[in-house]
Amino acid sequence: MNNQILHTADGRAFVRTPDEQFENLSDFPYSPNYIEVDGLRMHYIDEGPEAGEVVLLLHGQPDWSYLYRKMIPIITAAGYRVIAPDMIGMGRSDKPTDIHTHTIYAHAGWWLLLIQALNLKDITLFGQDWGGFTSLITVAHHPEYFQRVMVSNTALNLIPEPVLNIPFGIRREDYPVNPQSRVRTFDDFLKVCQERGHIKEDMSDFFQGWMIYALTGPELKASDNIRRDFGGIHLTEDEIRAYDAPFPAEIYMTGIRTLPSMASMIDVDKSLAAWEALQQFTKPFLTVFGQFDHLVGSERVQNTLIENIPGAKGLPHDRIPAGHFIQESQGEEIAARLIDFIANH
Repeated sequence: MNNQILHTADGRAFVRTPDEQFENLSDFPYSPNYIEVDGLRMHYIDEGPEAGEVVLLLHGQPDWSYLYRKMIPIITAAGYRVIAPDMIGMGRSDKPTDIHTHTIYAHAGWWLLLIQALNLKDITLFGQDWGGFTSLITVAHHPEYFQRVMVSNTALNLIPEPVLNIPFGIRREDYPVNPQSRVRTFDDFLKVCQERGHIKEDMSDFFQGWMIYALTGPELKASDNIRRDFGGIHLTEDEIRAYDAPFPAEIYMTGIRTLPSMASMIDVDKSLAAWEALQQFTKPFLTVFGQFDHLVGSERVQNTLIENIPGAKGLPHDRIPAGHFIQESQGEEIAARLIDFIANH
């Protein structure tokens, strides 16, 4: 494989996963589309009627738009236009190699550039995990682009207390990939967390460990994280291949490794300003969380959103039998609820 290093006009290094990695993926027949944001190529799926209301589906870590394969056909069949991008560093989007690239504020800015480049208006947003943590900053400061918002297992990092109590200011360079580590796989990481009692109501210690493992684990794989979701998810071999397709070698993995530590790279003033602005959002704001997601899908997080965002008042908020990757375990149900949300609000 030719792991060619490319550069933006201002000299930032990045790599681009070869197209052959994405050939013949299970249940994912969609043609790729690309735009340039901040000198980098961002990939997105664009399906459904061009004149249909826009539904923007944003994924998190360690996945990509493949996570929405169960939802896209249901939403487009209802007459809506689906835009499902890959975060910079993930999926078919370009992957900067600098470990300092990824912050929640950078991704929020890239979402805004996507929206503006595609001239998207009256958007229905669905965000989960980092797709929500980043895009809710965009919603907070640019509500004019959005008609309604639905989120699952996400929030802002400060609401105004931290979603997870982890140390701020982690130095990513202090945690290089360690080929000699005994904690090699995601299963190894889970075993250590169980031994140390980190899987409990407050998952802060678990997440702090996850940040470090993502940076250092020599056998980190996207599919392992998804399969070990709370309660477990069965993936076929074809689905495993698809989730791992964007990351065929270590050089492509900067995003998958550094996105978790965005939770530690917090500018408190910026984050609190986003929370202050989001508390002025009066358009419909629906939360449907996974009841088995103990990480960022807790009742505390969900209720904080419901109680503080004006647009959430009186909506049919719910907790359904799902873990963190709710699109994988309950994709059809989430798509149906999203369609109902659009139709009635």
